[in-house]
Amino acid sequence: MPTGIFFHYQQGKRLRDFPQALEKILEKDYVFLYDALYPSKPKSSFDLEPLPLGTLHKIHSPEMVDRVKATGNYEGALYSAAGTVAAATKIWSGEITNAFVFTGYGDHHAGSTFFGGGCYFNGAALAIHELREKYGVKSYAIIDTDAHHGNGTWELFEDNPAVLYICLCSGASRENNQNVNIHVAPRVTDCDYLTLAKEAFQKWVTEFQPEIIFWNWGYDGTIGEYGGIGLTPDAHLKLAMEIKKVAQQVCRGRLIVILCGGSRRDLALFLIPRIITILID
Repeated sequence: MPTGIFFHYQQGKRLRDFPQALEKILEKDYVFLYDALYPSKPKSSFDLEPLPLGTLHKIHSPEMVDRVKATGNYEGALYSAAGTVAAATKIWSGEITNAFVFTGYGDHHAGSTFFGGGCYFNGAALAIHELREKYGVKSYAIIDTDAHHGNGTWELFEDNPAVLYICLCSGASRENNQNVNIHVAPRVTDCDYLTLAKEAFQKWVTEFQPEIIFWNWGYDGTIGEYGGIGLTPDAHLKLAMEIKKVAQQVCRGRLIVILCGGSRRDLALFLIPRIITILID
């Protein structure tokens, strides 16, 4: 059950300890590192290639892409999305079973013509387009547990019956076609949050039967984070086990974990290696 890790060097402190913190994990024969943009690049299994401009334009308007270029974060945003696309195509071709994608510039606040909140391109949307065009994959699920509502992902898939989007966040509960927003209180316990998540997985994901699952994972809802809603670090690990279990039940374990919100370096160092270990165990 090979696992892929898709990494690129990012400015800032939250991932300052990576990929070095994964050294023991990367020693395993069934873990592949796809690496890009790293000074003094460590040994990796494969290089991560950027996305061509034409691929970006399948999801985002040319005007929006030009605005992203003007921010100075274009290269990092490009490799963030490239990791998700590469993970999806390598999973579908059988090279790996699941993946963890390091992103420096998020996903879920990027829509067809707009971006914000540290998100520039929507990697999951780009990956879904590639899977549909190249492999004919018919059904997908995106599970979003970042503390904030994924307005970009909602806009992109609001009228797409092939994609189930479940967002657990502070926004009001609502449903529109296969888009489901599940309200999470401003303060919540691990137990209550996990109960909401499990009920959503049972009600929506198992019934929808996606062929692959994307998990937009943010740890910004952890106590002491900028979006803190009361979660402990342990909640994320239990959530990872639940989502992996669902992926094994409905889509042969095909799961891509996409790093989204979160700023604390200590939480990244604690959580990321443990979530990857859950993927590979």
